[in-house]
Amino acid sequence: QVQFVESGGGLVQPGGSLRLSCAASLSDFGAYVMGWYRQAPGKQRELVAFIRSGGATTYADSVKGRFTISRDNAKNTVYLQMNSLSFEDTAAYYCNTYPTYVGPWGQGTQVSVSS
Repeated sequence: QVQFVESGGGLVQPGGSLRLSCAASLSDFGAYVMGWYRQAPGKQRELVAFIRSGGATTYADSVKGRFTISRDNAKNTVYLQMNSLSFEDTAAYYCNTYPTYVGPWGQGTQVSVSS
């Protein structure tokens, strides 16, 4: 059964950093393009970044230069290093495959940026 478990969120001041992790119970994980998504209150879920099986990455313009997505195929895990966080980054963060979702969404991990 497909399952995504996100962790690493928290409360951080503007300019701070967090590293999110997502453990995926997904057979043949390494073959999938993996994405990080976020959903702020009252807004639709949006793509933050994705990483191809070979490691190539793509970022939303809003996070380019501040966030870094990476993966460890041996651990079935995808990461999101977030630096220079701003108020606009406050959201629940989720991982899933890209562009087509696989299985149910996880619980997500909350990132709150506040002074």
